[in-house]
Amino acid sequence: MFVKICGTTSEEDALLAIAMGADAVGFVFAPSPRQVSPSAVEHIASRLPRDVMTVGVFRNETAERIVKVTLEAGLQGAQLHGDEPPSVTNFVAERIAFTIKAFPAGSDAVARSKEHHAKVILVDSSSPGSGQVFDWELVEGVAPGRRLMLAGGLNPDNVALAIEMVRPWGVDVVSGVEASPGRKDPRKLKAFMDAVRETELRLGLAGADDFTGAAMGMREIGTKIDPDGERSAYDWESDPYASE
Repeated sequence: MFVKICGTTSEEDALLAIAMGADAVGFVFAPSPRQVSPSAVEHIASRLPRDVMTVGVFRNETAERIVKVTLEAGLQGAQLHGDEPPSVTNFVAERIAFTIKAFPAGSDAVARSKEHHAKVILVDSSSPGSGQVFDWELVEGVAPGRRLMLAGGLNPDNVALAIEMVRPWGVDVVSGVEASPGRKDPRKLKAFMDAVRETELRLGLAGADDFTGAAMGMREIGTKIDPDGERSAYDWESDPYASE
């Protein structure tokens, strides 16, 4: 089971996730309570083991900018978490080998996910980062044979049931392992990882494909490209702690 810990904002939390056994850490570049700058991410990524996948999360950026920021920040993967058409996804996927395309659960676009040549298809709730759980049966629209990553309200208490019901290739978590937006809770993170590993052992699930940076030589993939347009990202995450 491939596990991605997203919304990482510090070197300490990135190393914590790795120490707990995460396969990937994600950094949000779109405006959000968890947004980080490319320069800050470059510093963090340079200090992480090469066998851990590092992923930049974008929303409705130009394809050229996604590639440029991903490479300049020294990341190995890009996650497109907006309304990007297949042309954008496929442009990025040709230059960034580990590309994730996210879709909101229940969207008509899920059924057309095969038009996006991403390595992984991620299905999230309609409010990414909100900690809201959606009806897991809505992932059935993903084209057969695609690597499916499940997100949306996962936490230590429900991830085992989610894996048992959906049998995804991987899981992605943000608020479910946080003490506050952008700051990880070590106890929640450990409990989440323990629940994932115990569940995959209990169910006898096969290991995930090897998408580590060392195996794929990701840092050498692609060329730097200057963007043709201006940044168009907007605040796409609701803050689950706003009412507290």
